[in-house]
Amino acid sequence: MKKKLMLLAVAAITIAGCKNFKQGDGGTLYSIVEDKTGPLIKEGDIISLNGVIKNEGDSVLSSTYDAGHPASFAVPKFQFKGDLMWALQQLSEGDSAVFKINVDTVAKKSGQPKPPGFKGKYYIYSLRIVKVFSKQKNEADSVFQKRVSAYFKDLSDKAKNEEPANIKKYIADKKLAVTTTPSGLNYVITTPGNGPKPAVGDTAIVNYTGTFLNGKVFDTSIEAEAKKANKFQPGRPYAPAHITVGVHSVIPGWDEGLQLMPKGSKATFVIPSILGYGEQGMQGAISPFTPLVFEIEMIDVKHADPNAPKPAAAQQSLTPEQMQQLKAQMQQAQKAKK
Repeated sequence: MKKKLMLLAVAAITIAGCKNFKQGDGGTLYSIVEDKTGPLIKEGDIISLNGVIKNEGDSVLSSTYDAGHPASFAVPKFQFKGDLMWALQQLSEGDSAVFKINVDTVAKKSGQPKPPGFKGKYYIYSLRIVKVFSKQKNEADSVFQKRVSAYFKDLSDKAKNEEPANIKKYIADKKLAVTTTPSGLNYVITTPGNGPKPAVGDTAIVNYTGTFLNGKVFDTSIEAEAKKANKFQPGRPYAPAHITVGVHSVIPGWDEGLQLMPKGSKATFVIPSILGYGEQGMQGAISPFTPLVFEIEMIDVKHADPNAPKPAAAQQSLTPEQMQQLKAQMQQAQKAKK
């Protein structure tokens, strides 16, 4: 990394009240944790980074470590000197740094309001640059994209190959007496219920908490759980979710699992990625081939109006082997068209 990081005339002076932090453009404060040699990140580079965003009240606003994988994206043009995208362009591959960016400046420059209930003066970003892809001189776009794709495919293949063992280990470590359905859903009823089970078209009213295998919460309908996990979002209505069962409004693992839960019951679902967000993942939140764990309480079941038009029957979940066969058939059909 080049050593000219955001240096102003006063850059060498430690800012009063901000121990070990120096001042850079736009009032942004910074502290270099690890400084590697290499070219600086520039606009258009594709980077992979790990990071935590906090406020000065030490509340975690976002963390790639919760998801268990780095965030990856093409670096856009910065809006103003001192913003996050500008700060990234002062780092190189392997660097670690902490940036304090004034929340009022961000609001003024971006036109986005300050988050309600925000504590303190700064967003605090603790970042580590994992990988940087820069387009080489005279390198064709197609060659550049091929290099990038190959890297992320290797990561995806690694996650795919490790997923079954990770699920097996999680179940063993937690001593879960799961039942595994033909589709691959692992579930255990932790609290029995004696009410009706929802059928296709019924509405299941549930409370839930979703975690990764590392125990990090990524979503919950329960306010206390959100606060406990530092995932509370002011303004979000925390309340039981109303799910129409079996009509693909949720991931396949939920569509199948909810139909196994009587009213009043609680269950743990350990959902493989094939019944979750699959090989695509969910941008910025869930990486490809990521298994998920849900703690679910079936609060109530509302049966569909018998006089209403019947919803289409839910498609039966396919086993991994059936998915592979279907994929191969589609590829053969595409080759035949060519």
